Formats: sequence, structure tokens, C-alpha cells
Amino acid sequence: MGKLKGKADQVEGKAKEEIGSMTDDKSMEMKGKAQKVKGRVEESTSDAAARMRRMGEKKR
Repeated sequence: MGKLKGKADQVEGKAKEEIGSMTDDKSMEMKGKAQKVKGRVEESTSDAAARMRRMGEKKR
């Protein structure tokens, strides 16, 4: 679920960033950039957790 939410945050952040850029709204543009980063972190965390689970299963 974290990976999907991360992707959604990245897409939504990109949209906010583009809208902010087109309307010269620096606040929205920065919020969009921050949301994209948040999405990348969430996706990476989810990937790392999945890798750790797989490693734990292999050791059994």
C-alpha cells in the first residue's frame, strides 16, 4: 500500500508543481515539490521493507 500511496503523492505533487509554475504561484509550486519528495521517500521505504521481508523469508 505504501508504494501505491507514494506513486499517488508523486503524481499529485507533479500536478501541483506544474500548476504553480504556470500560474506563477510559488507557494503551490513548492508544495508540489515537497509532495513529490514525500512520495519518493514513501515509495523507497516501502521497497526497502519488502526487501527486508523477502530476506527474512529466505533465511527460514
